[in-house]
Amino acid sequence: MKLDQDIAIAMRLADAAAAAIRPHFRTVVAERKGDATPVTLADREAEEAMRRILTAEVPRDTVIGEEFGSTAGSSGRSWVLDPIDGTAGFLAGRPIFGTLIALVVEGFPVLGVLDQPITGERWVGAMGKPTTLNGNPVRTRLCRDLSDATLATTGPHYFDDHDGAHFMGLAAKTDHKRMVMGGDCYNYAMLATGQLDVVCEAGLKLHDWAALVPIVEGAGGTMADWNGDPLHAGSDGHVIAVGDPARLEDVVEALACHH
Repeated sequence: MKLDQDIAIAMRLADAAAAAIRPHFRTVVAERKGDATPVTLADREAEEAMRRILTAEVPRDTVIGEEFGSTAGSSGRSWVLDPIDGTAGFLAGRPIFGTLIALVVEGFPVLGVLDQPITGERWVGAMGKPTTLNGNPVRTRLCRDLSDATLATTGPHYFDDHDGAHFMGLAAKTDHKRMVMGGDCYNYAMLATGQLDVVCEAGLKLHDWAALVPIVEGAGGTMADWNGDPLHAGSDGHVIAVGDPARLEDVVEALACHH
């Protein structure tokens, strides 16, 4: 089956990226001048390693990477790569960044891998299959009421004033004592694993969210834009993930009103 072959390729990409990233994690950097921080080196080496495999294995597929842009193909399939999602966390020595690998067909993600090379955790989501963490199925948790929901976002500074006001409207309706800041892609993995209920972000690019959709949805959750519409390659970067799809409407409603 084609999807199984694609999953096998994605696993090899994740292995190659992890091998490139690990040596640069928590390496001491006195100078921030120039562009040779551990994150830029790790980013580039990881993406180059992934691109080498894709060029050899699936030369007709398009490759879209955060570091090296787009290499056009002719197959109608795109591999979307973000070697290090969570740069600030990586530079702070926090192992909650991730390598994101997605396969997008006709604008919609059909396969997603999130690899955390330091903790050795790998989530795999694929259309029609249950999401796994290191081979074991994971599920989102039920959330009876938005007031019980644990909400996560990478940080308030990623919202402009307008979006920030809408986000605070949502935050006010959730359990704000347990709200989580920081975490980038790792929050979506935690939602898929039943540890969080809602993730809300703005300003995301395709490589930031494409891999996460199959992971969240294969675990029983749902992802959408702030209007509640499905995400696709043309989406505007306003992203919500909800562990319990029954709460999607409540989240969209809470985002629509603000104080």
